[in-house]
Amino acid sequence: MGYRATPNDGATPNDGATPDYRALSHWMSSVDDDLTPRPALDGDTDVDVCVVGAGYTGLWTAYYLARARPTLRIAVVEAEIAGYGASGRNGGWCSALFPQSVSALARRHGRAAAVALYRAMQATVDEVGAVTAAEGIDCDFAKGGTITMARTPVQLERARLDIQEAREYGFTEDDLRLLDAEEAARRCGAAGVLGATYTPHCAAIHPAKLVRGLARAVERRGVTIYERTRVQEIRPRTTVRQGDPTGTHPNGTVVTDRGTVRAATVVRATEGYTPTLPSMRRVVAPVYSLMLSTAPLPASFWAEVGLARRETFTDHRHLIIYGQRTADDRLAFGGRGAPYHFRSAVRPEFDRDAAVHAALRETLAELFPSLPDDLEITHHWGGPLGVPRDWHPSVGLDQRTGVGWAGGYVGDGVGTANLAGRTLADLIAGADSELVRLPWVGHRSPRWEPEPLRWLGVNAGLRVMTAADAEEARTGRPSRRAALFSRLLGG
Repeated sequence: MGYRATPNDGATPNDGATPDYRALSHWMSSVDDDLTPRPALDGDTDVDVCVVGAGYTGLWTAYYLARARPTLRIAVVEAEIAGYGASGRNGGWCSALFPQSVSALARRHGRAAAVALYRAMQATVDEVGAVTAAEGIDCDFAKGGTITMARTPVQLERARLDIQEAREYGFTEDDLRLLDAEEAARRCGAAGVLGATYTPHCAAIHPAKLVRGLARAVERRGVTIYERTRVQEIRPRTTVRQGDPTGTHPNGTVVTDRGTVRAATVVRATEGYTPTLPSMRRVVAPVYSLMLSTAPLPASFWAEVGLARRETFTDHRHLIIYGQRTADDRLAFGGRGAPYHFRSAVRPEFDRDAAVHAALRETLAELFPSLPDDLEITHHWGGPLGVPRDWHPSVGLDQRTGVGWAGGYVGDGVGTANLAGRTLADLIAGADSELVRLPWVGHRSPRWEPEPLRWLGVNAGLRVMTAADAEEARTGRPSRRAALFSRLLGG
C-alpha cells in the first residue's frame, strides 16, 4: 500500500503513483509552481549530450553548455521532477564551503592548487547571484555571510585554529575573521556564545526557487528536460577490436524505463541517488540530513536574535547543524544524525526520522531560548546527500568513454554544483580554462567498503561525532576520538 504525505510530512508514495511533490520540503511547498511533471521520454532518441539528473549539477551543466554551444542537442533525464533530490530540500546555503580543508587539499594537491580551488569557490557565490539576477530567478538570494558560533571553550579554540589556518594560506579578514562574544551575539544572538568566525562568502537562498527557475532558464536555451523518466543504466561508448564488422560505437547509451537516449557525452549528476545505478552502489554513501521549518516568527524575536542580513548560522560542534532566517522570517534548521541504511538504500520513508527531528527541535530551543513554548513547526523533511570515501568531491570527463560526472559534495553542494557545471561545460566543449585545471578535476575517490563494513563504519562515524560533542561539553577538552576519525577520512 502506498503512502501519501500530509502537507508537513516530507514523504512521497512508494507505490509508483505520482508523488505529492509539495510534501517533499518546506521549500517545495512554497514555490510559485504547480510542480506538474514535464513530459517523459517517449521512445528512443539521439542527442549530443545527455545529462542524468535534474538537480543543480545537471541543470548548471546544461545551462553553461547551452550558453557556450547553443547548437548542441542537450537532454536532461530525471526520475521525478527538477529539484526532487537535495536541490529542492537543502539548507539553502550558497556557500564557498568545500568538504576538504585547505590544508588537506594542500597536502594532496599542493598549496597553490588548494588556494585556487578555495578562491574559485568564493567566486562561485557571486556567480550564482549574477546568473539568477540575469535570468530573473527570484530565489531570495541574500549574501549575508555565515556565522559559525563557538559556544564552549573547546569550540572557541577550534575557531581560533580556523583563523590561523586561513592566515597561513593567505586568506585575510575579508575572507574569515574572528568575532568576540559581543559582536557574535549582535549577528546571531544564540545562547552562550563565546565568539565566532564570520565569512562573507555565503548567501541564503530559497533552494527550490533556484532549481525550478534554473530548469526554466535551461529550457529557454533549447534544452529538453524529460521528467518521470527513470534511468536504469548508463553504458559508456565503446570501441570494438579492429576488424569487427560492427565497427565502433561512438555514442554512450542511457537506458531508461521510457526508452533509450544515445549521446556522444553522458553526464552523471545523481549525487545521493548514485547508488541506485548498477555498479555504483559503493561510489558514494547516501547519508541522510534532516530539516524542519518554523512558522514565521515575530519581529520581537528577530530584534533579539538578529540575523538582520540573513546570515546563515552554525557552530563549531562536530555533528553538523545549519540554519537560516528565511525571506518570510521563518527559521529553517537542519542537521546530521540520521542513520545510514544498509546496502546504501535510498527510500522515501527515510526522509523522516522522529527521533532526529525531535533532537533538532531541542537543539533549536537550546540555541534560541526566546522561541515560544508553543512554537509551530510547519514542516519536517530530509533527504540523502552523497559522501565519497575520502570526503573529496570531484568532477571530470573520461574522454575514452564519453562519461562525465560530478558530485560527492558531502552536503556542501549548492555552490559547488555551480562550479561543477561550469567545469563540465568547459571539459565537454574542450575549453582550456582555469576551471579545468583545478585540483578536484579528475579526482577519483576510493570506493566504500562492501557491506556490512560500510554500514558499520558510516554509522560508527555518526556515533563517534555525537559522542565527541558530549565528551567535549563534559570535559572541556578536544575529543581525541573525533580527531582520529577525521584523520581516517583524510581531513
